[in-house]
Amino acid sequence: KWLSDALILGMFRVLSWVVSVMLPPMALFFPLFTLLEDLGYLPRVAFNLDNSFRRANACGKQSLTMCMGLGCNAAGVIGCRIINSPRERLIAILTNNFVPCNGRFPTLIAIISMFFISATARYANSLLAALMLTCFIALGIWLTFVSSKLLSKTLLRGIPSSFALELPPYRVPQVAKVLLRSLFERTLFVLGRAALVAAPMGLFIWLLANIRVEGLALLKYCTAFLDAPARIFGLDGAILMAFILGLPANEIVMPLLIMTYLSEGALLELDSLLAFKTLLLENGWTWITALCTMLFTLLHWPCSTALITIWKETKSLKWTIVAFLLPTAFGLALCAAVAALGRTFGIN
Repeated sequence: KWLSDALILGMFRVLSWVVSVMLPPMALFFPLFTLLEDLGYLPRVAFNLDNSFRRANACGKQSLTMCMGLGCNAAGVIGCRIINSPRERLIAILTNNFVPCNGRFPTLIAIISMFFISATARYANSLLAALMLTCFIALGIWLTFVSSKLLSKTLLRGIPSSFALELPPYRVPQVAKVLLRSLFERTLFVLGRAALVAAPMGLFIWLLANIRVEGLALLKYCTAFLDAPARIFGLDGAILMAFILGLPANEIVMPLLIMTYLSEGALLELDSLLAFKTLLLENGWTWITALCTMLFTLLHWPCSTALITIWKETKSLKWTIVAFLLPTAFGLALCAAVAALGRTFGIN
């Protein structure tokens, strides 16, 4: 019984959750992105944005890897191969995580819907929610420029290389070829790497939630230990632990949070956003907590799939660690600033 629960409720449930949540948006995003690539449109985007990236001592082709990162940061990191300059390629790899992947959007959208948009004027609220989400994406893009400039002035000093590009003609995309290429080279590739880490991590999560010491699960001891430092950043121990255990895939952060708050032994979801909001409020959430959680969702370490890809692309543990720390440092700094302002002015 114990072994079957560990395999089914631990490994299999986490693995199936990751695949079922990751697959639909990637199955839509990557074919559409590849169609634009086959059409001949994307090189023109890179050419037109080159001047903007040169101000950050980067390359216009980085705009394409950023766009690919909206689908998956691991795919965006692999896409950095199109950048010829090793220095600029490394900058693009290290900063790709500032653009939110599809796994972060459900968390951002759910928190916006629960804490920042009222229940009246449905169409106006949809517009406001889309506008707020766009502002967060724009913040990630702006921080990409800031961090690229910072890296080019410190660890990766240099001047931007000249950008010579022969623009291909517009052409009719080969739809069947595009669909197959996006399916095998991007969608299934990313899912495979995610599954490689998600299965053993699911077992580890189940063990933390089900092994009890003096009546409390190990997961509760971990959240209690993290609670004090997490409060500095406007979070709590359960939120920070959910992000840590969500390393295999950002899609499981919210289910992990629900599991922790309800003291359940496996991942689960609630029936509605109203029930979810009620649970969060019962555990001390305010709109400051919600805002800090959104900022940390946007700006924290890459998922395990992206980290493995960064290590394989750079062949360097040093740059993999930098890629882990760089967005996390920005995220913690912004969260600490927001939390400090909230405490200073007594805002809840």
